[in-house]
Amino acid sequence: MTGRQDLWIRRTTIGSVTMLALIAGTVSYLHMHALVALHGQPGWVAALTPLSVDGMIVAASTTLLAESRSGSRGGLLPWVLLVIGSVASLAANVAVAEPTLTGRVIAAWPSSASRSSRQPAAEKRSVVTARRKTGARAGPDVRRQAWEWATANRAADGSLPSGKVIADRYGRHERWGRLVKSAGTGGEFTGPAAVNNHRQPGSDRSPRPAAG
Repeated sequence: MTGRQDLWIRRTTIGSVTMLALIAGTVSYLHMHALVALHGQPGWVAALTPLSVDGMIVAASTTLLAESRSGSRGGLLPWVLLVIGSVASLAANVAVAEPTLTGRVIAAWPSSASRSSRQPAAEKRSVVTARRKTGARAGPDVRRQAWEWATANRAADGSLPSGKVIADRYGRHERWGRLVKSAGTGGEFTGPAAVNNHRQPGSDRSPRPAAG
């Protein structure tokens, strides 16, 4: 995948997630406003309560995004707040819907679609961040680069890193790391660098001259 294609995919993903978030936020606000007003709360309470729920979701999501960009999955509190806010928003959408299965699905759909789209976007962001950290670029050489990194970072017993470790290093999926490892051990990445790195610890020692 070229840099131009990767940039287009990122921008399309961001635009789609943003659009879904605006739709879900608008629908969720109207539903929560109606629910709060229906239960006898004053007008200003009905106007502010939806903002408190959506604000909690936004704060938790941005915190998790920042943690994802630094290579972390984030602490427990942001995840708890995100789940609570999402459940509250979804419950409000369903509560004011027409009391039929179709009506509840329609009411819940915008919120569900928005929340479901965030995970792929977050994963894409993590992949991009990992590639920037390692200097890996999309192209035919990235697998060789990953294999050379793996052979240069063996365990104390000489074993190679797992496919998951290789994949995480380069912001890829675990299967990609396993394929790199399989191809490397099968001799696909032949060349001076691969041959030298593939040697076991201590295998590059020169033979001692025969005694006498």
